[in-house]
Amino acid sequence: MSFRPRRSALYMPGSNPRALAKARELPADVLILDLEDAVAPTAKEAARAQIAAALAGGGYGARELLVRVNGLDTPWAADDLRAFANTGVDGIVLPKVSSPGDVLQAVRVLEGAGVGPGLRLWCMAETARGVLAIDAIAGAHPRIAGILMGTSDLARELRVPHTPARLGFLASLSQCVLAARAHGLDILDGVHLDLHDDAGLQAACAQGRELGFDGKTLIHPAQLAAANTVFAPAADEIARAHEIIAAWREAQARGSALVVLNGRLVENLHVAEAERLLALAGSVARMGW
Repeated sequence: MSFRPRRSALYMPGSNPRALAKARELPADVLILDLEDAVAPTAKEAARAQIAAALAGGGYGARELLVRVNGLDTPWAADDLRAFANTGVDGIVLPKVSSPGDVLQAVRVLEGAGVGPGLRLWCMAETARGVLAIDAIAGAHPRIAGILMGTSDLARELRVPHTPARLGFLASLSQCVLAARAHGLDILDGVHLDLHDDAGLQAACAQGRELGFDGKTLIHPAQLAAANTVFAPAADEIARAHEIIAAWREAQARGSALVVLNGRLVENLHVAEAERLLALAGSVARMGW
């Protein structure tokens, strides 16, 4: 059993060659090379070429590489998809997905460009319509690997403020987590906008993990440490996972179906979760940060 860590997913502007080069050294599990919000309309084509050149240059190591293309209703989307159909990038991020039809439209363009079997899709949940349709979107195509929350655009659509407790987002966040788990997908939480609010970032990461997210999308390298720490299994969690598996195996060896560890009943579902956590911890250790 193995899992790809996605604790931290850092957006990098595709129009900034220095940022694309610096990303090769950053402790991010995932890099999202951005052609959408971070790039001015006049720089879209140049950014596309710069990202392609950066990918061709390699050097990103074990980092998962995603490219966020422009929205499907823009004049750049089709060319974005065709440009990265066969570059070796791990996945394409589709912004503002509002229906399964959006996913299928992107797939048709990619297939027309001769896309290989390994390219995955990530759907951004950042519209009210998209959140309401997230179950259908998550199951729209086998290429889908996960969901990214776009809480900035969602805040505008829902007319809710960004508050520390994020009360206005909770229903949408939980609905998207449910859809991701129902379809066996990973899901990453939205960004924390205040770069000077370290305590708030830490709290948002902790809340995201408690809500079931696998990691957090980020807008600055300074935010990486918090996400990498909070979304990694803690030492006490790892120790307890080892204890659960050991107690379960000991009970099986003596032919007992009942396991009690420190006064708490242990069932096979707890063993499965302990094994998942240890596999994730091993993958995190291999990332080296």
